[in-house]
Amino acid sequence: MKRIIVIALNTFKENLRDKILYNLVFFGLMLIGSSVLLGSLTMGEQAKIMKDLGLASINLFGVLIAIFVGIGLVSKEIEKRTIYTIIAKPIPRYQFLLGRYSGLGLTLFVNTAIMAVGFVLVLLLAGVGLDMGLTKAIGLIFLELLLIVAVAVMLSTFTTPTLSATFTLAIYVIGHLTGDLKALGDKLENPLVSGLLNVLYYALPDLSYFNIKSEAVHGIPVAWSYLLMAVTYGVTYAAFVMVAACMIFQRRDFK
Repeated sequence: MKRIIVIALNTFKENLRDKILYNLVFFGLMLIGSSVLLGSLTMGEQAKIMKDLGLASINLFGVLIAIFVGIGLVSKEIEKRTIYTIIAKPIPRYQFLLGRYSGLGLTLFVNTAIMAVGFVLVLLLAGVGLDMGLTKAIGLIFLELLLIVAVAVMLSTFTTPTLSATFTLAIYVIGHLTGDLKALGDKLENPLVSGLLNVLYYALPDLSYFNIKSEAVHGIPVAWSYLLMAVTYGVTYAAFVMVAACMIFQRRDFK
């Protein structure tokens, strides 16, 4: 456990030196701030526009950060040839991978927190009231990011950064459409296509569980039982993905 914590902290420090992360967070904050202008152009809908755009900005730039920090997990070590030093040390590969994932999760938490604080400040300066719904929405966005970065980490263990980014982005997009895929598969008469869509439905993460932005914007209460279900689903899926990542990484030959 101590080794995992040390690796996680080192990973977090490495990410802090990456200027691209600062740029993404900066653009996220700029987009959140622009919601004041867009909200002022609408009559009676300013609060809803600001909340909607703010949550969407946190989600969008959070996903970009998750993909960016996750895809280079192994490839960066290979490029710098430090992977050979790592695997030569008496550190189990799974501990190295879990430590790196934990460091990426910490990076995501800090970046999400910065954008969330900026979002809250913009709302307060505009005189828009805060409620628990916004906190719940941001919490589920962060959980979604942890799942996405787990997928990116797993893909990075056996693919190139370009392929890893492409597949992770595709999984993110499809993950928000799994319900539609299931409905389409049930309607199709072609058993092959229908079977393929059903496989995608059950294999890919259903990211709609983490999307309660509309409820938060319109002030619709979200039950704590639903949050518990979403958290359980997200943690379980991310855990399975990381187990698969550790198994792949353990068997990879770097010679």
